[in-house]
Amino acid sequence: MLYAVIPAGGSGTRLWPLSRAGHPKFLHPLTGTSASLLQATVDRLAPLTTPERTLVVTGAAHAASVARQLTGLPEQNILVEPSPRDSCAAIALAAGVIALRDPKAVMGSFAADHLIGDPQRWAETVREAVRGAEQGLLMTVGITPTRPETGYGYLETGDPTDVGPLRPVAEFKEKPAAEVAEAYLRSGRHLWNASMFVWRVDVFLAELARQQPALYTGITAIAAAWGTPEQDEVLGTVWPTLPKISVDYAVMEGAAEAGRVATVPGDFGWNDVGDFHTLGDVLPADADGNVVLGAEGKPGVLIKDSTGLVLVPQSGRLVSVLGLHDVIVVDTADAVLVCPRDRAQDVKALVDELKERGEENLV
Repeated sequence: MLYAVIPAGGSGTRLWPLSRAGHPKFLHPLTGTSASLLQATVDRLAPLTTPERTLVVTGAAHAASVARQLTGLPEQNILVEPSPRDSCAAIALAAGVIALRDPKAVMGSFAADHLIGDPQRWAETVREAVRGAEQGLLMTVGITPTRPETGYGYLETGDPTDVGPLRPVAEFKEKPAAEVAEAYLRSGRHLWNASMFVWRVDVFLAELARQQPALYTGITAIAAAWGTPEQDEVLGTVWPTLPKISVDYAVMEGAAEAGRVATVPGDFGWNDVGDFHTLGDVLPADADGNVVLGAEGKPGVLIKDSTGLVLVPQSGRLVSVLGLHDVIVVDTADAVLVCPRDRAQDVKALVDELKERGEENLV
């Protein structure tokens, strides 16, 4: 049985002002249903694991909200990190805690803020990755690209193995320029890196010790104290000293160079819901291509002679739009965003500006 780990961090700055540091995107219902992204992630894992084997790693500021949304999870399965140290520390903490329970366990790490169009096909792909992990490989779930995307990292794969659909990962590639992304799409050897990982905890921790000995030593000390009276003291002392680095950089790139990483290509309608334009592409629209998110029980919207809108009415006011096309309008109690959909990636710059101005209460 798989242990599932859900890293739930980040503030989703490209979804500001809906997503905030204190209430980030994974806590919002951006799924087209009443379920939050986090709740949808846990629901999707139901065919693969149990609540007792599902762990969430989140920040202190979000732990109470996570617990409220995931009432079926045991309280001790919400691992609280005192401060953000990037994905490697978060995932390694979960691996260390799982290893205490079951040293040969297979764990999968799946982000809290992704949308999956076909959960059944996704689960089948993960099962294939588990088979590779059982053989001692560090597995990823790669996404078969549908367009020359410049906003994602890529996995360069080798020839398929004789073990089902597994392919060795030759190299992790950074986000490419447009012409490089075109070449990747044509090659048939490149997959999007969705940062979904499956491995045996002992294999991962051994690789962590090889490449990141300081991080390994710290995590081992924290995990050894987990659930004991010394937990908070050790966590508070050791956690701030851990290197702040992603698991891709810290472990997976070096492991791929050593021939220890493989992937299973997946095609199940994956989306990382990175910005409002993307949200407008994946959620149901009306006949004019307008997407309205979360207007239930509120005055809602009034739209006239407008197409391709993404509207997020959250303030309780009526939001009315006349004669606009391909525009984002987000109305919250203390901030309003209006921008063209083709500038959705730049919303992060507004958040950066607010931080520079010292207006942390708005971010």
